[in-house]
Amino acid sequence: MHVLVLPERHVATFREVCAFEADESKRMLEFVAEAARLAGLEDYRVIVNVGPEAGQTVYHLHWHVLGGRRLPFP
Repeated sequence: MHVLVLPERHVATFREVCAFEADESKRMLEFVAEAARLAGLEDYRVIVNVGPEAGQTVYHLHWHVLGGRRLPFP
C-alpha cells in the first residue's frame, strides 16, 4: 500500500515546514495518521524525501505512507 498525502498550501520541501504555524503542522500530521487508518493500515512507515540526493523529485511537500510489507532492516 502506498498513500501520498499533500498539504493544500504549497511549500517546496520539508526544509520549509517552519512556514506552517504549529497548529497547522499538528493538523497535517494528524491527517497523515488518519489517511493511514482510512487505508486500513495499522502498521506503516511515513517517509519524506528532502532534497535531490534523498530522492525528492516532486517539489511540493508530501508524505509517503507505506504499509503492507515488512522491511528487511531494523
